[in-house]
Amino acid sequence: LGQGSGTERFVSPGKGRGLRATKHFKVGDLVFACPAYAYVLTVNERGGHCECCFTREEGLSKCGKCKQAYYCNVECQRGDWPMHKLECSAMCSYGENWCPSETVRLVARIIVKQKCQTERTPSERVLTLRELEAHLDKLDNEKNEMNDTDIAALHHFYSRHLDSPDNAALTELFAQVNCNGFTIEDEELSHLGSAVFPDVALMNHSCSPNVIVTYKGTVAEVRAVQDISPGEEIFNSYIDLLYPTEDRIERLRDSYFFNCDCKECTYKSKDKAKMEIRQKLSTPPEEEEIKQMVMYARNVIEEFRRAKHYKNILHCELLEICELSLEKMGSVFAETNVYMLHMMYQAMGVCLYMQDWDGAMKYGEKIIQPYSVHYPPYSLNVASMYLKLGRLYLGLEKRTRGVKALKKALAIMEVAHGKDHPYITEIKKEMEEQK
Repeated sequence: LGQGSGTERFVSPGKGRGLRATKHFKVGDLVFACPAYAYVLTVNERGGHCECCFTREEGLSKCGKCKQAYYCNVECQRGDWPMHKLECSAMCSYGENWCPSETVRLVARIIVKQKCQTERTPSERVLTLRELEAHLDKLDNEKNEMNDTDIAALHHFYSRHLDSPDNAALTELFAQVNCNGFTIEDEELSHLGSAVFPDVALMNHSCSPNVIVTYKGTVAEVRAVQDISPGEEIFNSYIDLLYPTEDRIERLRDSYFFNCDCKECTYKSKDKAKMEIRQKLSTPPEEEEIKQMVMYARNVIEEFRRAKHYKNILHCELLEICELSLEKMGSVFAETNVYMLHMMYQAMGVCLYMQDWDGAMKYGEKIIQPYSVHYPPYSLNVASMYLKLGRLYLGLEKRTRGVKALKKALAIMEVAHGKDHPYITEIKKEMEEQK
């Protein structure tokens, strides 16, 4: 990020490398932007976004050969060709059997980029891709097996267009991507793709972060959500902050190999509200009953996550998992309990998919208030929930409620995304059309 950028790399006590401010940032200020070093549009968004710049548009033009990749124009198509050619003919020859994971697709692109890019890139002003932490010593059998599967898939689907490095180098690269990769999401937090942003990866984690990362096309933008003074470390959150301390700590250990000691994890100030027990029960539940229900909740969350990926599962069956688990948990947990909210959120997602707008709205209305309590003041989870709810209201012709919800979303997004973000322009236009 160099001179005069307002940030610098430093050694953070107990945390290894980190990023700190060299000037004052106030809430909403852009701290820095980082173009993707390499990126890939997710398969499910093909046709809706340009493969090259991620612009969301109607009527994109498709690649004449594979008919799978879509572009704004010839410039975008040309710009993407060095990456697209990795997949274009392979998709034709494999047909239905072409199925590399998104991680494999991203790693293939990183290898190509490394080959043709020997200089430091604008994505690596303070941290290079090669410096990314791999934590090879900490990988367990399950992670190593995943790694081997990925390497095999890379050889299988990309051998023709890729001189891939040896297996030791690939193992390291996959490990680096697994703990430093980013998912790019849209304004409703739908998954758009995966990317590596080395400079963004330099930031350490906190459960009360002072910045938020958003995306403008394939560029990551980092904005302050708390006032930051010169010399202060810049912290981003690596995970969804809805859950209680124990769950967050486990997730951070498992995925990123460190023990979080932020103030939220130290004082656990939000845990009581997050684990709220149902009031007005004739006999309050025993400690043991609560413990059993938390175990059940964590298991059902995992079961549902897996069920979503089953090939032949029906959406009504997914909705049933949600409804049954909510009924069971509801005998002990309050409606504001984060495990209840998690399943309501999943249920809302299924309703949206099934175009049951009324069902989705009912879940959204239950979720939004507790969300604003459990999450930090500026949260993309809260903003996107207001946004989904606002758009549902407008679609169901509940104008006043719709506009009110969209205004709430905008108040957060203007800080997190910046006032000039295309998403904001779009939402304001939706509101104008209501007049």
